[in-house]
Amino acid sequence: MNENLLKTLTGEAQNLLAAHSCCAELKAVAQKFLDAPNEENAKILIAGAEECIMSVDGLIAFAGSEAGVKVFGEAFAKQVHAHGLEIKAAGAKYCDCPACAACAKIMAAK
Repeated sequence: MNENLLKTLTGEAQNLLAAHSCCAELKAVAQKFLDAPNEENAKILIAGAEECIMSVDGLIAFAGSEAGVKVFGEAFAKQVHAHGLEIKAAGAKYCDCPACAACAKIMAAK
């Protein structure tokens, strides 16, 4: 693993741990990488990022659903839905929450 990839993965793994929007499973993968930053754990981290990142269409659909309202509350779900439409119109492929932003950077670095 080259130094630039190591630096990126380390920084983004730390961002995943700090992200309120990151699931427990991906946080565990990020911590495992930070504890032992080797090729195998890098591959696992990259695969986790690819699996967990939410598409902008997924964000819009979730925020507009009953499940999204249960998670966010009605008012915030509407804001998230509108935000998703806004970033999609601007060309975004993925959700831009802290966890998804870190996943996108991990995916771009591989």
